[in-house]
Amino acid sequence: MANISDIYQLKVSLNHIKPPIWRRFLVRSDVKLTALHKILQIVMGWDNYHLYTFEAGRTKFADRELWEEDWYDTDLVDARKTKLEDVLTSKGSKLNYTYDLGDGWEHTITLVKILAPEPGERYPVCMAGERSCPPEDCGGIWGYEHLLEVLSNPDDEEYDFLHEWVGPYFDPETFDLKLVNTELPRRAMVKKS
Repeated sequence: MANISDIYQLKVSLNHIKPPIWRRFLVRSDVKLTALHKILQIVMGWDNYHLYTFEAGRTKFADRELWEEDWYDTDLVDARKTKLEDVLTSKGSKLNYTYDLGDGWEHTITLVKILAPEPGERYPVCMAGERSCPPEDCGGIWGYEHLLEVLSNPDDEEYDFLHEWVGPYFDPETFDLKLVNTELPRRAMVKKS
C-alpha cells in the first residue's frame, strides 16, 4: 500500500477510439474512487450526467447511493469507501472506468509513476492530453464516429442539425489543458499537501 502522501501519475485513455483520446494527470494516492470519478469527468471533459463503474480484476466499484434499487448489483463495492491506492498498488497496474452505461464509454487508467508530493503543490493537476472528449449522449463509439463523419461533410443532410447540436466551438482535435486546470480546483475537492 502506498503512503498517504504519495502522488500518482495516471494516464487515462478512452478505449476503442482512433486517433486516441487520453489525459495524463497527478492525483493523491489516498483519493476515494468517488472523487476520482469527479476528477476524470473534468480532465476528460464529460458532464457527469450518468452512472459509472470502476473495475479492478473481477471487482466492480460504484457510488452505491446513485444506483436505483432495481439496478442494484449486490456485488458492487462502495466507491465512497475505496481509496485509489487500494486498487492501484504498483507502477503499471490498471483500473477500468466506464462512464454512461448506456453509451458505454470505457476508459483504461494506468498508474504510470508513484511520486513524492511537491511542497505547496495542489492536486489534482492535469499534465497533458490529446483530442476532445466526445459530446455527451452522442451514442457511444458508433454514434461518435457517425457524428464526426457528418461534421466533416457540410453537404450531408444531417450536417446542420448535428452542427447545431454540438455547438459552434466543438473541435474533436483540440484539448484545452489550461481550461481543465482552471476547472479542477473549482469542481473537484482539492487538498493542499
